[in-house]
Amino acid sequence: MSAADGVAGAVRVNQLGYGAFDGKAAYVLSRSAVTRYAVVDRHGRRVLSGPVGKDVGEWNAAYPHVYQLDLSALKVPGTYRIEVPGLPSAPFEIRASSDRLLTGAKDKAVSFFTAQRDTAHRNDARALVYETPEFVDPDTDQTVGELQRIGGPVDVTGGWYDAGDYLKFTHIAAYSDSLLWASARDARRPDRKVPAEARHGLDWLGKMWDERTRTLYIQVGVGTGNAEETFIGDHDIWRLPGVDDNLTDPSERFLRNRPVFRAAAPGQPISPNLAGRTAAAFALAAQVEPDRASARRHLETAAQILAQAQTKNVGQLVTSLPFAFYPETAWRDDLELGATELALAARRLGDPRGRTWLKQAAYWATQYIEHEAGGDTLNLYDVSALAHADLIRAARTDRPLVSKLVGDLRAQLEIGASRAAADPFRAGAQYDNFDAVPHAFGLAATARLYRTATGDRRYDAFGQQQLDWNFGANAWGVSFMVGVGRNAERCPHHQIANITGRTLTGAVVNGPNSASLFDEGLGDHLDGMNPCPADGVDRYAEFTGHGSRYVDDVRSWQASEPADDFAAIAVYALSR
Repeated sequence: MSAADGVAGAVRVNQLGYGAFDGKAAYVLSRSAVTRYAVVDRHGRRVLSGPVGKDVGEWNAAYPHVYQLDLSALKVPGTYRIEVPGLPSAPFEIRASSDRLLTGAKDKAVSFFTAQRDTAHRNDARALVYETPEFVDPDTDQTVGELQRIGGPVDVTGGWYDAGDYLKFTHIAAYSDSLLWASARDARRPDRKVPAEARHGLDWLGKMWDERTRTLYIQVGVGTGNAEETFIGDHDIWRLPGVDDNLTDPSERFLRNRPVFRAAAPGQPISPNLAGRTAAAFALAAQVEPDRASARRHLETAAQILAQAQTKNVGQLVTSLPFAFYPETAWRDDLELGATELALAARRLGDPRGRTWLKQAAYWATQYIEHEAGGDTLNLYDVSALAHADLIRAARTDRPLVSKLVGDLRAQLEIGASRAAADPFRAGAQYDNFDAVPHAFGLAATARLYRTATGDRRYDAFGQQQLDWNFGANAWGVSFMVGVGRNAERCPHHQIANITGRTLTGAVVNGPNSASLFDEGLGDHLDGMNPCPADGVDRYAEFTGHGSRYVDDVRSWQASEPADDFAAIAVYALSR
């Protein structure tokens, strides 16, 4: 609630809930000093009380006090509420084990991928291939001149829409599919939903790799039309995907017949980030698929793609068109991941090439640590945490290498832990940067990977804090996964959900982003866009702080657009 409602602050909890024997933290966001709190059960009986403890810091000028509450002594399963004089608290749940809570949220994130399946664009079955276009500006997706056809037709039907639009990218699909296969492989209990969705993604990646010509296609569709206004692109109109195949206006020709673009000329070296992560998706599938003949085919595909990686004079990486959509700079981690997963697949299938891939993985891990480590944590742009953890599994007898890998996992966690120590809500991600929510999920996943690799539980509490933050224990009191929690993201920047009014359960959004991105406002509603919220009021304006802002509005692509890579890291972080 806001000051306009006469409330002097709020209590923030993990709206997903807590496990009985896990660490449990909640937060009081207050305009004035607070000294004590109590916890009551669903019957109103007090079951826990105590001093709030140290003031952990100011959030913004309106809320100069934040207090962390330690609820770890609360172990009896049930529904509870925190009482702080004058401040509201949503009920929260405690379960005997957190596993069922996490699995429920994971299943919802998987359902988002099902909702993202492209079943509408049948014209993609005979798509034409075009030369990489020139862009008006490196930071925009507006092209110059006409697209130049160089090949096709190719069948690129299926796959997943990338985000709230209808473009499809190999770079993101390979990352997302790798995480889904890794989740399926590492799950303690059988899970049908994750492998089914992973197979759907892999089927499309198989279409984007032309084995005969050794060509990797990277994108289906074009973002915006050209400067000459002779055609429009995916981002120019707000519509349901089913209309695209039947559009008739000449300016809509690249919505009706969507262009395909390639990473490199046939048989030529492929950008190493793309080669590594795409190979990893196939190699992970080879580790999971029960049919060994299918697994061997996946391993061969992975081997072909990885062998074509460009490793000399790399220059700017290839991700999407334009590159500014996904400006990745690290690539040795992708090669480490690809080679590691090939080595593990080879071990399962008895392939003698496994030793060679293991050596390659160790080389690229060392190169990553030497040249690229220290700046990022597990997310779309850095997959080293997963690569390291799996390489520890593959090379467990190589103690010097394992020591390096463990050290770098710890260093990545320290990046997040140092941020969390200075943050009132113990967030390890950067509020004022893109992808805060997936970074938080990535840190939670890395804490689990570190514990599995070492037996060291020192980052368990930190990992739990990142999940707490994503599910509502943050300044805004919002769960950033749609359909999870009493106050979850409501107005995602997503065309299908917005037009149909359907709840996009399991969608994970960016969350807070740099406040400067909102300096020019949210803009007008596009034609066909239903206003959400209906009154246009920003309910969270008063909680803008630490250089960041969160806006739950369909126009707010900066904060409320969901994406496949966001959901994928959530699936992996929540898998048990």
